[in-house]
Amino acid sequence: MLPSLSTEIILLIVLTGFVSGYINTLAGSGSFITLPLLIFLGLPANVANGTNRIAIFLQTLVGVGSFYKQGQLKLRTDIRLAIPALLGAIPGAFIATDLDDQILEKVIGVIMVAMLAILLLRPKQFLIKQAGKLKKPPWYAYLIFFFIGLYAGFIQAGAGLFMLMGLSLSAGYDLVRGNAVKLLIILIYSPIVIYIFFINQQVHLVAGLILAGGSMAGALLAARMAVKHGAKFVRYVLFAIMVISAIKLLFL
Repeated sequence: MLPSLSTEIILLIVLTGFVSGYINTLAGSGSFITLPLLIFLGLPANVANGTNRIAIFLQTLVGVGSFYKQGQLKLRTDIRLAIPALLGAIPGAFIATDLDDQILEKVIGVIMVAMLAILLLRPKQFLIKQAGKLKKPPWYAYLIFFFIGLYAGFIQAGAGLFMLMGLSLSAGYDLVRGNAVKLLIILIYSPIVIYIFFINQQVHLVAGLILAGGSMAGALLAARMAVKHGAKFVRYVLFAIMVISAIKLLFL
C-alpha cells in the first residue's frame, strides 16, 4: 500500500493529477501517467487501476460542466454513443484482473499507430466546424463504442483517444465538440465501473481523492483552452499524446 502521505508525496500526486486531467480533457491517455505513479508509490496494479477511476470520474465531471456552460454539448443527441460504451464498460471492469494486459497493450499500440496515420492523412476531418445537425452515427459506430467501452472498463488508459477518433470519423464531430462528448460518455459509465472495483476492494479512496484534486484543476484549464483555441490546437496536443503513447505501449 501507499507509504505515509508526506507533503512531498501529496504534492507529487496532485501535480501528476493536474497533468493527467489536462491531457485527458484535450485528448486522452493521461492514465499512462497516473497508473505508473500509483504503482510506483506502492499500490498493486489492480488497485491502482481502480483508484485511478476516482480521478477520471471527477475530472470528467468538471470538464463536462465547463464544456456544457460554453455551449459545446447537446445532451439529447450527444448521449447516443454513451449507451453502448456503458454496456461494454461493465463486463470490461469485471474481467479487468483476468486478462493479460501486456499483450493487450501491444495491440493497442499498433492501433494507435494506425490512428496517427489517419490523423496525418486526413487532418481536415478533425478541424471541420459543424453547423446544424451532426450526422447520425452508422450502426457500426455503436458496435465500435461497445468495444471501446469494454476496453475502458478494463484499463481506461487510451480509451479517450479511441472515443475521440470514433466520434470524429463516424459522426463528424470536430475535436472540440468531440472532446466534450467523449467526456460525457466517460462520465456516464465511470460511477458503475468505480463501484465494481470498489466491491472487489480495488480502490484506495484517499489516494484517489488526492489525485482527483489535481485532475479537476487540469480538466478545467484544458476545457477552457480547447474552446478558446479551437480544434487546431487540440489536434496538435492529440498528435503529441498519440506519438508518446504509441512509443510507450510498443517499445517501453
